Amino acid sequence: MIKILTILGARPQFIKAGSVSREIKKHKEIEEIIVHTGQHYDENMSNIFFEEMKIPKPNYNLGIGGKSHGAMTGEMIEGIEKILLNEKPDWVLVYGDTNSTLAGAIAASKLNIKIAHVEAGLRSFNMKMPEEINRILTDRVSSVLFCPTLESKKNLENEGICNWKNNSDIVLTGDVMLDGAIFYKDLGQKPQISINDNFVLCTIHRAENTDDKNRLFDIISSLNEIAKSRQVILPIHPRTKKIIDSCKFDISNLTVIDPVGYLNMVWLIKNCSLVMTDSGGLQKEAYFFLKPCLTLRDETEWIELIEEGCNRLVGSDRSKIINSFDNIDTISFKKNIYGDGKASFKIVKYLIENV
Repeated sequence: MIKILTILGARPQFIKAGSVSREIKKHKEIEEIIVHTGQHYDENMSNIFFEEMKIPKPNYNLGIGGKSHGAMTGEMIEGIEKILLNEKPDWVLVYGDTNSTLAGAIAASKLNIKIAHVEAGLRSFNMKMPEEINRILTDRVSSVLFCPTLESKKNLENEGICNWKNNSDIVLTGDVMLDGAIFYKDLGQKPQISINDNFVLCTIHRAENTDDKNRLFDIISSLNEIAKSRQVILPIHPRTKKIIDSCKFDISNLTVIDPVGYLNMVWLIKNCSLVMTDSGGLQKEAYFFLKPCLTLRDETEWIELIEEGCNRLVGSDRSKIINSFDNIDTISFKKNIYGDGKASFKIVKYLIENV
């Protein structure tokens, strides 16, 4: 029996891991133990969430969240270490770039347990982002680096992985998010709101935008202008809404709604005409559904989307946002940037063959 211990901390990670977990279930020789650190409390992650999303429920929930980066990561390392000592897994599987990812990698590395990092090699080259630090450190101690794109593989090679002396393997798998998009695309559910044809879907959540009132004003005013000609649907976190209200920004033209569940989001992505976002994951999901994307950031880890011309970096520059919106019809697509939708199969196959 092969034992894989999966460490997750946020709802998007559960959705990504769901694709791999579905593949694991096909193999009777594998037991998967899922640990939820509790990094992001999400009231949408109820029993119904796991049932609707066809995702296995976590075996452990550490309930660690709402603390500073250091306190949170430290408590996670301690909690995960206890579980590792009890479960004695063959592999520790971590996803992406959260504090939970880094904590799992550190705890496993100290116990000499093999680490598999899904979404390895991603780089925004912005060291002010906590996620960038988490990515780099997790990659450095991982036994196998599952890369979603050629660019992420090149990043690791450029950083001299061959000189790390820990016999790490690089495996180009494609992106597990594509696996998920294929699985969920026909399960999308329309939100209970009035929706026009040809609408724009927008999300804003990154601190670089929400905590900088000048940037936030420029983005919101741009959206408000665009919404004069096209419905702009903005699912927004209460914290961001509170900032907008306190600053008295005009959002009168926008369709502002509460955060939606993943299946509602799938429907919105599938049926919109354009995505505008500062989310890393939503940039890719827009591509999976062949939707043009304007990214409200100054850099992105998904530079292949920029290079292929289906995504444009517009930051918070009002003129750039409006101009890019007005010329959105020139955005084009090419297929297979993120693989063939079989990343989960390749990941599980490697883990079985390299116990």
